[in-house]
Amino acid sequence: MTHVLAIDQGTTSTRALMFDESMTVVGSAQEEFDQHFPASGWVEHDPVDLWSTTAATCRAAIEKAGIGAGDIAAIGITNQRETTLVWDRKTGKPIHNAIVWQDRRTAALCKALKDDGFEAIVTDSTGLLLDPYFSGTKLAWTLDNVEGARARAEAGELVFGTVDTWLVWNLTGGAVHVTDATNAARTMLFDIRKGRWSQTICDRLGIPMAMLPEVRDCAADFGLTRPDLFGRAIPILGIAGDQQAAAIGQACFQPGMMKSTYGTGCFALLNTGDTPVVSQNRLLTTIAYQLDGKPTYALEGSIFIAGAVVQWLRDGLRIIRDAGETQPLAESADSGQNLIMVPAFTGLGAPYWRPDCRGAIFGLTRNSGPAEFARAALESVGFQTRDLLAAMQADMHDAGEALARQARAATLRVDGGMSASDWAMQFLADIVGARVDRPLVQETTAMGAAWLAGQRAGLYPDQKTFAAQWALDRSFVADMSDDARSEKYAAWQRAVQATMMF
Repeated sequence: MTHVLAIDQGTTSTRALMFDESMTVVGSAQEEFDQHFPASGWVEHDPVDLWSTTAATCRAAIEKAGIGAGDIAAIGITNQRETTLVWDRKTGKPIHNAIVWQDRRTAALCKALKDDGFEAIVTDSTGLLLDPYFSGTKLAWTLDNVEGARARAEAGELVFGTVDTWLVWNLTGGAVHVTDATNAARTMLFDIRKGRWSQTICDRLGIPMAMLPEVRDCAADFGLTRPDLFGRAIPILGIAGDQQAAAIGQACFQPGMMKSTYGTGCFALLNTGDTPVVSQNRLLTTIAYQLDGKPTYALEGSIFIAGAVVQWLRDGLRIIRDAGETQPLAESADSGQNLIMVPAFTGLGAPYWRPDCRGAIFGLTRNSGPAEFARAALESVGFQTRDLLAAMQADMHDAGEALARQARAATLRVDGGMSASDWAMQFLADIVGARVDRPLVQETTAMGAAWLAGQRAGLYPDQKTFAAQWALDRSFVADMSDDARSEKYAAWQRAVQATMMF
């Protein structure tokens, strides 16, 4: 058995990738599925779509790789985090659509809990803020708003899971109800220091703890697939939430190592080792990965709009036809103009956490055109990333000189669609004043899931060897003067403050 099947279940599509013994992709398949918006601020998925696209893409990836089920040593799973599902323990039938991580329907509940002073308890236990982003209040809403759900949950008839749990349940024919530590850490129900579900938080939200899955390491035995799915029973040996899987795929195993993934949004993770650093700058403390029963912690910052700002140039303003046009436009922009774009289309994420904000553009002149808009759009991603890194470095400084030194000396490893833009990555290096490394292998999220499963199966190398095999595509080194960097960043900060005052 020389292959590992990685399932990458995302927000808009599901992918399956087949990796061979050298961790090279030899077959892949992808299927999009419908998004459901039943009310303003609500986002749902049909759970059946999540499962059916997973089964279909897995079969297609196996076929494209030209192998049989007998060649597959293990399956690894990575998934959209925080998305919440509830289903019948006996039948496996969902009682409601999956409530997606983007969904804001529980904002009023979160505000009421904050007003009662409950956020401090949540943050102390889970490392998270009290926000609709996370699973806990989504689950409480489901129990309160689906007819009969609370009584059935209290009777032990219903179970909860994030997407990984739902997929494992279906892959194993309902035999296994589990999650991994990284997904558990995003539910707002899991005590990341004690490594168990929080009775206090569950009681406050009215959640029966019998609904919750068993939490295991990221590399562990998660059960065997039904033999009829792929031709034989295949062990599921690795699970990690998508951003943690990307950090693993980027081999960010040492304290102080950072990765930033640029997709629709941007998620930056900073490895803090065995220390759960408490953020003083409204970042999240979370579990980066857990192996052999030992958690490794991280600080995480979330930017809501990264690649989506380029989509807006294309679909909203219609000044480009595809994303590839953005770089040459930015290169041709008038250097005498200094447009600042704050792309708060859905609010500002970390470290501001202002969902009420909306986007703004500053510095417009009559000569401002598509080139200047393109440059400002790409620069906005660099500015937002600096916001995150500055907050991370401040938190690491508060945590001690050793961690602060590691953070100051760190290289930022990048991945995701926007990382393909040399111009954007050079500006990122310039504005953060640090080296930015882009890997040769861009499939870092699936790679992380595959390595977890393959290493557990004995097919892939240990952590140290895997990290040594990380291959560089290109480094971007800061080439901007300190004065210019400070001036540009100060302009960005003024723009953000003005946006928040509007």
